[in-house]
Formats: sequence, C-alpha cells, structure tokens
Amino acid sequence: MGMSVTISAADEHDAEHILKLQYLCYQSEAELYGDYTIEPLTQTLDDLKAEIARGHALVARLGGEVVASVRGEIDGTGTARIAKLIVHPRMRRHGLGSRLLDAIEQHFAADPAAKRYQLFTGHRSDGNLRLYRKKGYEAVATRQVGPRLTLVTLEKAA
Repeated sequence: MGMSVTISAADEHDAEHILKLQYLCYQSEAELYGDYTIEPLTQTLDDLKAEIARGHALVARLGGEVVASVRGEIDGTGTARIAKLIVHPRMRRHGLGSRLLDAIEQHFAADPAAKRYQLFTGHRSDGNLRLYRKKGYEAVATRQVGPRLTLVTLEKAA
C-alpha cells in the first residue's frame, strides 16, 4: 500500500528540508540557463526562514519527507506573489505542482487584500510555462536578468 502526499503549512522547522529540496530542484534550471549563481541556489537558511515568517509557505510530504514546496506573500498593491514552486525530481509529472499552486492560491483567496496572483519563471522553462498557462496565468512582462536568462512574469486575477 502506497503512502499519499499531504499538503500543509510550513514553518521554520521545515526550512532546512525546503532549502535542500530547493537546491536539488533548481539544478536543472541552472543547467538550462548555464548559471549556477541563480538566487534559489545561493539563498541562505536565514533568508529562507525570514521569507517563511514574512509570508506563507506550504510543503507536501510523502510520509515524513518534504517532496514539494511553494511560498508567497501579499504586497501592498494586493498582489499575491507566488514563488519557488518546487517538486522533487522523482515526484514530477504527477500533478503535485498543480495541487500546490491550487493550495497556495486558495490560501491567498481567503485574504480580502488579494487582488491578483503573480509569479515568474525563466523563458526556457517550458514545463513551468505550460503549467502556469494551464492554470490561467498570462504573461504580463519580461525582464532580462542575465546574458542567457529572461524572466517571464505571469499573473491572473484572484
């Protein structure tokens, strides 16, 4: 009998597990863009703990193992900025990223200040772009952040 994946709020005790998973998950992005200095690979544990404390974070667990995560926060303009949706490589293509995105959107939907959801990804990250478009996000801006990386900002109404 297999275990099911559960999604719950993360706290600072999950930070180390999230950071290790983040480092693993962003290796493929770094390779895709030829840049291993991207922020998810250089973020410190203290920075991650502060990010979790400032906003809202979710983890997906398979048994006791953190296998996916997402986090975000609402800014002063009512934009729920969703960030670092990560899924362990062995758990990809099973709908877990979609479930986490739905869950964090539902969390922010409960806040009357939330007017829109916004996230970003790299221009060559086809799987990410496909997921976000399938979930109703539309590109609203692009910004070149390096010689090989352009970030695509996507958003949808809350």
